[in-house]
Amino acid sequence: MTEAHESELLPRHLIFANPERSVVRLSPDGTRIAFRAPVNGVLNLWVAPLGDVTKAQPVTDVADRNLGPWILWMHDNRHIVFFREQGGDENWRAWRIDLRTGDIRSLTQGPGVTCYIQQDSPHFPSELLIGHNERDKRYFDIWRVNVATGDSALLHVNDGFVGYFSDRQLNVRFAARQADNGDLDYLQRGPNGDWNPVTHIAAEDTSGVRPVEFSDDGSELYWLDSRGRDTAAVVVQNMESGALRVLAEDPRADFTDLLLDPVAQRPIAARNVVERARWHVLDPEYKADFDYLTRLLPGDLFVTGISQDRRSWIAAYAFDDAPLEYFHYDRDKRQVRRLFSSAPAWENVGFTKMESVVVRARDGLELVCYLSRPRNAPSGERLPMVLLVHGGPWARDHWGLIPDHQWLASRGYAVLSVNYRGSTGFGKAFVNAGNFEWAGKMHDDLIDAVDWAIAEGIADAGRIAIMGASYGGYATLVGLTFTPEKFACAVDIVGISNLVTFLDTIPDYWVTWKSEWKVRLADYTTEAGRRFLEERSPLNHVHRIVRPLLIGQGANDVRVKAAESEQIVAAMQRQGIPVTYVFYPDEGHGFGRPENRRSFAAVAEAFLATHLGGRCQPVGDDFEGSTIEFKAGRDLVPGLDDEA
Repeated sequence: MTEAHESELLPRHLIFANPERSVVRLSPDGTRIAFRAPVNGVLNLWVAPLGDVTKAQPVTDVADRNLGPWILWMHDNRHIVFFREQGGDENWRAWRIDLRTGDIRSLTQGPGVTCYIQQDSPHFPSELLIGHNERDKRYFDIWRVNVATGDSALLHVNDGFVGYFSDRQLNVRFAARQADNGDLDYLQRGPNGDWNPVTHIAAEDTSGVRPVEFSDDGSELYWLDSRGRDTAAVVVQNMESGALRVLAEDPRADFTDLLLDPVAQRPIAARNVVERARWHVLDPEYKADFDYLTRLLPGDLFVTGISQDRRSWIAAYAFDDAPLEYFHYDRDKRQVRRLFSSAPAWENVGFTKMESVVVRARDGLELVCYLSRPRNAPSGERLPMVLLVHGGPWARDHWGLIPDHQWLASRGYAVLSVNYRGSTGFGKAFVNAGNFEWAGKMHDDLIDAVDWAIAEGIADAGRIAIMGASYGGYATLVGLTFTPEKFACAVDIVGISNLVTFLDTIPDYWVTWKSEWKVRLADYTTEAGRRFLEERSPLNHVHRIVRPLLIGQGANDVRVKAAESEQIVAAMQRQGIPVTYVFYPDEGHGFGRPENRRSFAAVAEAFLATHLGGRCQPVGDDFEGSTIEFKAGRDLVPGLDDEA
């Protein structure tokens, strides 16, 4: 293992710190912004006047764990709703603060109860619809909540629905129920109280169809809709006639974001992503605004808020080599004013650029991938490489400033992220191509991308690692067991080791859409289906492991239970196969506390340096404040006890 002085590397304290500003939201009246920012290292809620963000003040003082990544201004401009959990358990509890008095009040109960915001509305400035599972952990009932008083009234008892769809009058308009074959039906309640089907969505379309919002007058409903086409289009439905009309479509990629006018709630613009993000303007009145904003800076544009008078916008730009930048856009003057960046300490650091590439899989499917290389890497020299596999799997990788890419590239590695089949955003055919292909063609796509990097002279075939979290952790274990000599080593974070035990222990509140797993993985209710899942489970192929493995796990993970990591560690130990197992008693599905992120990165960095030969920053004080526990194999990673 080689080492470099800390000043030559991006310090872990820098790259794995909490952002200084995140989740920036504009008040409806356009006078203030709210955002997350640290108080003693923990992300709290801050509020600032839009005209002078230097006057920002914290309005919460949470000390144990970051607030959740959701902030909602109420339309009364007085209350803000935010969310907290405990130890990574994902039991999100809603709270509100009264900005006039400083009073903080819980809106849902806890512990053991999770919730979400169903609907807000300017017509009811201090009221919300909230869904939570206090009554029955499997189902989310809908409650009407007065955030000023904290009073709640039960609106709908959920007797098996996946979810509900509501309007700006705070009426529940539809309920969604998933059939045993994966099909989804939207139902409407009749005069007699019965729920009657009004819209049917076949299983092949469920990944690309969702209602977004009713117009404010209730005459139209806006959909992102892949029915009758491959990629999700922006579709408007006339509620009187039922007629559908396409507003925008792109055969290359799904539309995934729809920006609505804050008053009329009619579509302004829609966003989709192939390799980079692109906005499609739907309302001609806003064309000049988007022409100006999209040409202003070379980054990818996000619009995170528009005031009720439409005059003030919050615009953000994402870059691959600089932190996210936030701006106030004055629509009347057609001018922008910089507010701040998400991470001032990341400005002018000298990050590496990210390349977007398209790799053709062995069966011809095109895979959008992202590659980062070390700055000033010698031309023509093959590099050690880390294949970084995204979770989900029904998610996707994006272009941008990705901390893991920058961290690993600064250590001398090429870093490759692959949108393998099953990833979302590229149309339903691409998603459905992943059905029944866990440890099959989904893994082949990863191997094909690795082989592309080798063929292109980018990667050294003998020094490639596979690394990922959640599904990415499962893919990592598949890499070690199904292609045991392809990778020099592997890093699995909260990964699934056995698909049967994973499905048997998923959270109670996933039960309403559990049939989705039948469509995507296998029919776990049949003997043949469970045999198939066992065959595709790394746990049952542990004897094939011949390369070093590092595992990271949170004790409170509700998605991938700690038993998934523990059982593969135990199986490896029984067979005398070395493994390093790192455990965090205060984490869940991933590592939320920056102290824990740093400590795991320190271990992973030393592990990768040992087996790939990259550079390594000494551990120094990166274990301080962390709850890291070594359950196995600390001695297998040299350098963990070195002093800076």
